[in-house]
Amino acid sequence: MDPTEVALVVAGGIAAGIVNAMAGGGSLLTVPLLTFAGLPGGVANGTNRIGVLVMNIAAAWSFRRGGISVVGRVAPVLAPTMIGSFVGAVIVSQLADDTFERLFGLLMIPLLILSLRPPKASVAEGATAWPRWLSVAVFSGIGFYGGAFQAGVGLFLTLALARSGIDLVLANAIKVVVILALTAVAVPVFVVQGQIDWPFALVLSVGFGIGGALGARIAVRGGERVIRPVLVGAVVALALRMIGVW
Repeated sequence: MDPTEVALVVAGGIAAGIVNAMAGGGSLLTVPLLTFAGLPGGVANGTNRIGVLVMNIAAAWSFRRGGISVVGRVAPVLAPTMIGSFVGAVIVSQLADDTFERLFGLLMIPLLILSLRPPKASVAEGATAWPRWLSVAVFSGIGFYGGAFQAGVGLFLTLALARSGIDLVLANAIKVVVILALTAVAVPVFVVQGQIDWPFALVLSVGFGIGGALGARIAVRGGERVIRPVLVGAVVALALRMIGVW
């Protein structure tokens, strides 16, 4: 890696880490950036996971320091997302690079549909929680997507958690812990398949770590009034990427 590549990857990681901690979709910046730097699509996808792992460790620590605790709230969604993540990672690691790159764009369509209705900060008083079967189905599907493609999974999680009645600040704190877990499950699959470029991964991790800590701090201090515009912006970016505008 030359100094220009290092600077671009670190800067991209910082920007993506901030967006991921506050909403999601940051990997839409880093995965294309890694392919632009010369990595094949499958290797870019695997390499990106190392940065995401570091970013979510930093963000979870920052949320915790900010007084946001997710103990007791994250457990119900961990098992289905982790199982889904492992299955998704195994399947996508077998795909050819050009197939992965086509699917990477195609699978943005469900996110665009989901984002047409903005997430609610909370459910109405007396509303019931999701049935167990629905929660398992939704978060297993999100885990599968996260294990396979990663990009945008934070948005899926934030929107799903908000729909289930959790305010956006707490939803973001839960989201980073869940993504940390599902990424930790997926990474070994990409390691075994040789789909991680470690020099790029380590440089990207520096940027992701800085961005994740900053994004979580901004989210805690600014609350929903800061998170909501970032969430909308990330959804728009995903939509533009999906239709090939950039």
